[in-house]
Amino acid sequence: MFVDADACPVKAECERVAERHQMQMFLVSNGGIRPSRNPLIKSVFVPPEPDAADNWIAENAQANDIIITADIPLASRGLEIGAHVLGPTGKAFTEANIANALAGREIAAHMREVTGEQGRNAGFTQKDRSRFSSALEVVVQTARRAQ
Repeated sequence: MFVDADACPVKAECERVAERHQMQMFLVSNGGIRPSRNPLIKSVFVPPEPDAADNWIAENAQANDIIITADIPLASRGLEIGAHVLGPTGKAFTEANIANALAGREIAAHMREVTGEQGRNAGFTQKDRSRFSSALEVVVQTARRAQ
């Protein structure tokens, strides 16, 4: 499991699932994250350059691995290599929905340019956390069956 850890609100949930299933997990960030004492959890610190964490994940993940990210371009790259990709609210990125997600991202960026307004993300709720945990369990089971 690969976690795009900068600003990821579900790191603890990922760690619990990795421990329960005895899975190797990589927390990839450009710093500011305390390394886990759990030997299954590896912290990977990348340079503080744009997309450095995304690039590390895309270069190291393989088909059937699990990627946790809110970054839509990274989700697309993960799908291209055959990984399972899940957002922190529990939404799975799939071949069926990634094109719409990428297009929506481009529209939102254009609107920010035109209006000068910065969009606001909805707050992360306990419901989102619960939905993520359930979705991650399903993805882990799916990945295990595919092996």
